[in-house]
Amino acid sequence: MTKTGTTPKSILSLDRMIHEPARLAILTVLAAAEEVGFLFLQRVTGLSKGNLSSHTQKLEGVGYLETVKAFQGRIPVTSFRITEDGRAALRAYHKQLRALLPEEGRR
Repeated sequence: MTKTGTTPKSILSLDRMIHEPARLAILTVLAAAEEVGFLFLQRVTGLSKGNLSSHTQKLEGVGYLETVKAFQGRIPVTSFRITEDGRAALRAYHKQLRALLPEEGRR
């Protein structure tokens, strides 16, 4: 056990679906908006189309986001929304991270 009361086991209990940097970035962007377009999310995160698609599929698979398919005229448009489960998981993840930080890092 460390000064903060954390153990290696508590670090290993972090939600690995969220802990991956690309997925954390995706959920963080989605948490700040009602709905985000694929191209905007790609630009903001810097991920390739394939990487973004792969990570959003994984997040959708566990129920953390939903994919919205629509058309603007004849052009297909894909966007994403964070789900309530996704918001709850992100809040829990942040809470776990704060608990792992030393006292001065918890602000």
